Amino acid sequence: MPAAAAVAVGVMTIGALSPTAASATAGPDTVRQGLNALVRSDGVPAALASVKDRDGRTRTYTAGVGDLATGAKVPRDGQVRIGSNTKTFTAVLVLQLVGEGKIGLDTSIDTYLPGLVRGEGIDGSRISVRHLLQHTSGLPNYVNYLGEDVRRYEPRQLLDIALQHKARFDPGEKWEYSNTNYVLAGLLVEKITGRTLAEELDRRIIKPVGLRHTYFPAPGDVTIREPHPKGYYQEAAGAPLRDGTELDPSWGWAAGQMISTNTDLNRFFTALLSGRLLPKAQLDEMRTTVPAGEPFASGAGYGLGLVSTPLSCGGVYWGHGGSTTGYETRGGVTGTGRAANVAVTTQPSDKATMKRVEKVVDEALCR
Repeated sequence: MPAAAAVAVGVMTIGALSPTAASATAGPDTVRQGLNALVRSDGVPAALASVKDRDGRTRTYTAGVGDLATGAKVPRDGQVRIGSNTKTFTAVLVLQLVGEGKIGLDTSIDTYLPGLVRGEGIDGSRISVRHLLQHTSGLPNYVNYLGEDVRRYEPRQLLDIALQHKARFDPGEKWEYSNTNYVLAGLLVEKITGRTLAEELDRRIIKPVGLRHTYFPAPGDVTIREPHPKGYYQEAAGAPLRDGTELDPSWGWAAGQMISTNTDLNRFFTALLSGRLLPKAQLDEMRTTVPAGEPFASGAGYGLGLVSTPLSCGGVYWGHGGSTTGYETRGGVTGTGRAANVAVTTQPSDKATMKRVEKVVDEALCR
């Protein structure tokens, strides 16, 4: 499977779909209708959603099929690869260490990882921890250079790939999304704590919040542990769909390796925004944004691993979203306590499809 499939894939054709199987608990028809439309009109194999109202009641929804070969149903609130939602988890770890006085947000990464970040136009002594979490470091994105070399990667190998290329811009000069920033953030967490990233995620976030279906896959683990819909990709537009469910996710590491469910993501972002994971000072820093471009929606702002997205009914919701081979996720929480997350089981190359995914989130949060 080409590593390029982890970046962009085409949209499947309707002809490949088995008959739609849609289900939902009692709840607003708009979410159910939105998921059904993503399957029928946009051709995603399956769509899943979880919506929590301000009183804490959760409704889950499914549409489509979980396995195109067998026609199996979509597991309700099934596990999916959550891609770049992992960045928010990593940012929380870093900011917890900032709150403990172990890391300085505006201290250079070179202070903690001396001599590691060097390249053409790249100097770690000029790149702060904030620059990494905010995507304003100018570091090139290693994902753009993975090509078709599908294998297990160590974090340092990912960083080395990035450092073979020149800086995109001077630190702090502008904003540009780069997974390299979060690989470095993960290395920083491991250096400061003396524990693995997976151990810190489990100890500091997953267990305290009660995320029973969320985990960071162990090295070499290509499976998804619990019931899940299969994820699909195309090597090119119009090409047959391929099953990309089981893969080595190490290419994403601290930037995109985690597995979770829609309901667990709602629980995580709710806990984060309610102050359960960070002191107020660090949460305020996390929510201080700069204008963001691709791959986020128009009008989005990027904080420190956290994205604000405008709502059609006014205000914003806070989340991140993720894209990885076979799966796309979008969602977040509002200031009133509502939460919604949607997952589809392919990476639509059509931006219009992703806008419709985002519309389902918007309607769930605005109703």
